[in-house]
Amino acid sequence: MAVHRKNPEAERRQCAAVPRLRRFARVLMGGGDGADDAGDADDAELLVDVNFGKDRRVHVVRTSGVLGGGRRLFLLDALHAAGFTIAIETNGTIPAHPGIDWVCVSPKAQAAVVQTRGQELKLVYPQVGVDPALFESLDFERFYLQPMDGPDQAANTKAAVAYCLAHPRWRLSVQTHKYLGLP
Repeated sequence: MAVHRKNPEAERRQCAAVPRLRRFARVLMGGGDGADDAGDADDAELLVDVNFGKDRRVHVVRTSGVLGGGRRLFLLDALHAAGFTIAIETNGTIPAHPGIDWVCVSPKAQAAVVQTRGQELKLVYPQVGVDPALFESLDFERFYLQPMDGPDQAANTKAAVAYCLAHPRWRLSVQTHKYLGLP
Protein backbone atom coordinates (compact mmCIF):
# COMPACT_ATOMS: atom_id res chain seq x y z
CA MET A 1 0.00 0.00 0.00
CA ALA A 2 1.41 3.37 -1.00
CA VAL A 3 1.42 6.24 1.43
CA HIS A 4 0.18 9.48 -0.08
CA ARG A 5 2.50 12.33 0.85
CA LYS A 6 0.96 15.71 0.20
CA ASN A 7 4.21 17.65 0.33
CA PRO A 8 7.33 15.52 0.81
CA GLU A 9 9.67 18.54 0.60
CA ALA A 10 7.83 20.37 3.41
CA GLU A 11 7.85 17.16 5.47
CA ARG A 12 11.63 16.79 4.96
CA ARG A 13 12.21 20.42 6.04
CA GLN A 14 10.07 19.91 9.14
CA CYS A 15 11.94 16.72 10.13
CA ALA A 16 15.28 18.47 9.69
CA ALA A 17 14.04 21.45 11.71
CA VAL A 18 12.93 19.48 14.79
CA PRO A 19 16.30 19.43 16.66
CA ARG A 20 16.95 23.09 15.84
CA LEU A 21 13.44 24.10 16.92
CA ARG A 22 13.80 22.27 20.24
CA ARG A 23 17.04 24.16 20.95
CA PHE A 24 15.46 27.40 19.72
CA ALA A 25 12.46 26.86 22.00
CA ARG A 26 14.67 26.31 25.04
CA VAL A 27 16.58 29.52 24.35
CA LEU A 28 13.44 31.58 23.73
CA MET A 29 11.76 30.21 26.83
CA GLY A 30 14.69 31.12 29.03
CA GLY A 31 16.58 27.84 29.16
CA GLY A 32 20.24 28.45 28.43
CA ASP A 33 21.79 27.88 25.02
CA GLY A 34 19.76 24.75 24.24
CA ALA A 35 22.95 22.96 23.15
CA ASP A 36 22.04 19.75 24.96
CA ASP A 37 19.40 18.29 27.25
CA ALA A 38 21.62 18.13 30.37
CA GLY A 39 20.23 20.30 33.14
CA ASP A 40 17.30 21.50 31.07
CA ALA A 41 14.55 19.55 32.87
CA ASP A 42 12.38 22.62 33.37
CA ASP A 43 12.78 23.69 29.76
CA ALA A 44 12.17 20.17 28.48
CA GLU A 45 8.69 20.39 30.01
CA LEU A 46 7.95 23.52 28.01
CA LEU A 47 8.15 21.87 24.61
CA VAL A 48 7.44 18.21 25.09
CA ASP A 49 6.37 16.67 21.84
CA VAL A 50 7.13 17.21 18.18
CA ASN A 51 5.67 14.50 15.99
CA PHE A 52 3.83 13.61 12.82
CA GLY A 53 0.06 13.32 13.13
CA LYS A 54 -2.20 11.12 11.05
CA ASP A 55 -2.52 13.98 8.57
CA ARG A 56 1.30 13.85 8.09
CA ARG A 57 1.68 17.39 9.42
CA VAL A 58 4.07 17.97 12.25
CA HIS A 59 2.38 18.89 15.51
CA VAL A 60 4.06 20.70 18.39
CA VAL A 61 2.39 20.14 21.74
CA ARG A 62 3.30 22.49 24.55
CA THR A 63 2.51 21.90 28.19
CA SER A 64 3.50 23.46 31.51
CA GLY A 65 2.30 27.02 31.67
CA VAL A 66 1.05 29.62 29.28
CA LEU A 67 2.59 30.63 25.97
CA GLY A 68 2.95 34.39 26.23
CA GLY A 69 5.44 37.20 26.16
CA GLY A 70 7.33 38.60 23.20
CA ARG A 71 10.02 35.91 22.93
CA ARG A 72 7.50 33.10 23.16
CA LEU A 73 5.18 34.69 20.61
CA PHE A 74 8.19 34.92 18.30
CA LEU A 75 8.56 31.16 18.75
CA LEU A 76 4.90 30.70 17.84
CA ASP A 77 5.41 32.69 14.64
CA ALA A 78 8.62 30.79 13.82
CA LEU A 79 6.95 27.41 14.29
CA HIS A 80 4.03 28.44 12.08
CA ALA A 81 6.44 29.72 9.42
CA ALA A 82 8.13 26.29 9.44
CA GLY A 83 4.76 24.61 8.81
CA PHE A 84 4.06 23.39 12.34
CA THR A 85 0.73 23.41 14.12
CA ILE A 86 0.65 24.43 17.78
CA ALA A 87 -1.52 22.72 20.40
CA ILE A 88 -1.82 23.45 24.10
CA GLU A 89 -3.58 21.84 27.00
CA THR A 90 -4.36 24.27 29.77
CA ASN A 91 -6.55 24.53 32.85
CA GLY A 92 -8.08 27.60 31.20
CA THR A 93 -7.29 30.12 33.93
CA ILE A 94 -5.24 32.25 31.50
CA PRO A 95 -6.44 33.13 27.98
CA ALA A 96 -4.61 31.37 25.15
CA HIS A 97 -2.98 33.38 22.40
CA PRO A 98 -5.29 33.52 19.34
CA GLY A 99 -2.47 32.09 17.17
CA ILE A 100 -2.69 28.68 18.88
CA ASP A 101 -4.11 26.13 16.43
CA TRP A 102 -5.60 23.67 18.92
CA VAL A 103 -6.75 24.54 22.45
CA CYS A 104 -7.70 21.84 24.94
CA VAL A 105 -9.02 23.14 28.26
CA SER A 106 -9.02 20.80 31.24
CA PRO A 107 -10.68 22.78 34.05
CA LYS A 108 -9.87 22.11 37.67
CA ALA A 109 -12.23 22.39 40.64
CA GLN A 110 -12.40 25.82 42.26
CA ALA A 111 -10.54 27.50 39.36
CA ALA A 112 -12.21 30.21 37.27
CA VAL A 113 -12.11 29.37 33.56
CA VAL A 114 -11.39 32.37 31.32
CA GLN A 115 -10.48 30.40 28.17
CA THR A 116 -14.06 29.72 27.08
CA ARG A 117 -13.49 28.55 23.53
CA GLY A 118 -11.33 26.02 21.76
CA GLN A 119 -11.29 22.63 20.14
CA GLU A 120 -11.88 20.46 23.19
CA LEU A 121 -12.87 20.67 26.80
CA LYS A 122 -11.66 17.68 28.83
CA LEU A 123 -13.03 17.37 32.33
CA VAL A 124 -11.67 14.92 34.88
CA TYR A 125 -14.73 13.21 36.38
CA PRO A 126 -15.96 13.12 39.04
CA GLN A 127 -14.58 16.15 40.86
CA VAL A 128 -16.17 17.48 44.02
CA GLY A 129 -17.97 20.73 43.25
CA VAL A 130 -17.69 20.37 39.46
CA ASP A 131 -20.81 19.71 37.38
CA PRO A 132 -20.17 19.05 33.67
CA ALA A 133 -23.42 20.86 32.82
CA LEU A 134 -21.78 24.14 33.93
CA PHE A 135 -19.39 23.93 30.95
CA GLU A 136 -21.90 23.11 28.19
CA SER A 137 -22.52 26.76 27.31
CA LEU A 138 -18.83 27.27 26.48
CA ASP A 139 -17.72 27.42 22.84
CA PHE A 140 -15.85 24.13 22.35
CA GLU A 141 -16.06 21.71 19.42
CA ARG A 142 -15.74 18.60 21.60
CA PHE A 143 -16.59 17.78 25.22
CA TYR A 144 -14.84 14.87 26.97
CA LEU A 145 -15.12 13.29 30.40
CA GLN A 146 -12.01 11.54 31.64
CA PRO A 147 -12.39 9.21 34.63
CA MET A 148 -10.40 10.37 37.63
CA ASP A 149 -7.41 8.14 38.29
CA GLY A 150 -6.68 6.65 41.70
CA PRO A 151 -8.04 3.93 43.96
CA ASP A 152 -11.62 4.55 42.74
CA GLN A 153 -10.72 4.40 39.04
CA ALA A 154 -13.18 1.58 38.25
CA ALA A 155 -16.09 3.40 39.95
CA ASN A 156 -15.06 6.70 38.35
CA THR A 157 -14.96 5.06 34.92
CA LYS A 158 -18.42 3.60 35.44
CA ALA A 159 -19.74 7.02 36.54
CA ALA A 160 -18.15 8.76 33.55
CA VAL A 161 -19.62 6.20 31.12
CA ALA A 162 -23.06 6.59 32.70
CA TYR A 163 -22.86 10.38 32.46
CA CYS A 164 -21.82 10.23 28.79
CA LEU A 165 -24.65 7.84 27.95
CA ALA A 166 -27.17 10.14 29.66
CA HIS A 167 -25.67 13.30 28.11
CA PRO A 168 -24.67 12.52 24.49
CA ARG A 169 -22.80 15.79 24.01
CA TRP A 170 -20.09 14.36 26.29
CA ARG A 171 -17.73 11.63 25.10
CA LEU A 172 -15.52 9.37 27.14
CA SER A 173 -11.78 10.07 27.16
CA VAL A 174 -9.47 7.48 28.67
CA GLN A 175 -5.76 7.41 29.30
CA THR A 176 -5.23 4.00 27.70
CA HIS A 177 -1.71 3.61 29.07
CA LYS A 178 -3.09 3.58 32.63
CA TYR A 179 -5.51 0.76 31.86
CA LEU A 180 -2.64 -1.19 30.32
CA GLY A 181 -0.44 -0.63 33.37
CA LEU A 182 2.12 1.48 31.50
CA PRO A 183 3.80 4.52 33.12
